[in-house]
Amino acid sequence: MNRVLGTCPICGGYMFVTRLRCNNCGTTLEGRFELGRLYRLTPEQIHFVETFIRCEGKLNRVQELLGISYPTARSRLLEIIKALGYEVEEEPLISPEKRKAVLDELAQGKISVDEAIRKLRGER
Repeated sequence: MNRVLGTCPICGGYMFVTRLRCNNCGTTLEGRFELGRLYRLTPEQIHFVETFIRCEGKLNRVQELLGISYPTARSRLLEIIKALGYEVEEEPLISPEKRKAVLDELAQGKISVDEAIRKLRGER
């Protein structure tokens, strides 16, 4: 069986199903049926969503499984949220003031690089 395309390979518009058939009894429905928001996602985005669900929504685990950085995982999640048609209010992980304080601590040798990274990610 072929995978259903959610977007047109020519123009990128959303695709609709126009015919449904039951394999059991042969009943056929014709009309215009929406595929749903998940069909707007690329195969790579679907893979990310499946991984995200498997990791129970924990981006730290997603980053480990996919071998990507935390900011990359977060960025991909935000892209998927937008692709699904939701608005995203992108907020920095930490305030600019706290970021400066962490970098100052690092420059003064008060914290390690690993500790600085953890703090910049907003982790405790």
